[in-house]
Amino acid sequence: MAAATTIDDHEVAKFEAMAAEWWDENGKFKPLHMLNPCRLGYIVDQITAEFGRDRNALDSLKGLRILDIGCGGGLLSEPMARLGATVVGADAAAGNIPVAQVHARQMGLDIDYRHTTAEDLAAAGEQFDAVLNMEVVEHVADPQAYLTACQQLLKPGGIMICSTLNRNPKSYMMAIIGAEHVMRWLPKGTHDWAKFITPDELYKLIEQAGLTPVDRKGFVFNPLLWSWSISERDLSVNYVTASTKPR
Repeated sequence: MAAATTIDDHEVAKFEAMAAEWWDENGKFKPLHMLNPCRLGYIVDQITAEFGRDRNALDSLKGLRILDIGCGGGLLSEPMARLGATVVGADAAAGNIPVAQVHARQMGLDIDYRHTTAEDLAAAGEQFDAVLNMEVVEHVADPQAYLTACQQLLKPGGIMICSTLNRNPKSYMMAIIGAEHVMRWLPKGTHDWAKFITPDELYKLIEQAGLTPVDRKGFVFNPLLWSWSISERDLSVNYVTASTKPR
């Protein structure tokens, strides 16, 4: 019997409609391509620090099993695999999986992509050293239940990296008006501002799920330099957290 799900079918349908464009750097996922180096830097920093790895080693994630929830076309799964991790990429949008599989084969990468949910993976007893939970929590129907499933998927001592969007007037202007209406980086309606989560709210949800928050940073876009950077203080729009599961 399948586990209860927090999947929002309307949210899944939006991303499934865009599946074929995942690897077009100038397409609908241009914002993610631009943000990806910043995300990757944070993810690798946190995972290597947690597991005592050499941050600069070409195989710094070797031997670690990593789950990329909401993997899309594989923009994070592929670099994780290149660094030596055993990667499972999971997505609720069935159309994303063949796109990710084809691209991974073209790149010569062995990645286990699955059309499944965090809840079903947890129900099957799957366990991971790290869970990447990037820009997903604002799209689910029940964030608390979803984060609890993510906690169940972690081995004791494992780490979850979770990024999302803050909920305030600035994020509405930047993520909804700016990205969807002015820049047209994303189709209108991609995000629901009411489902955005403040950093304090997310910390509380993470703690209630049984994890220990250990870090949070902002992802800040500079329109003059046309680039993203990590900020210690500015969590006003995009931000990321790291949390661990007690041993």
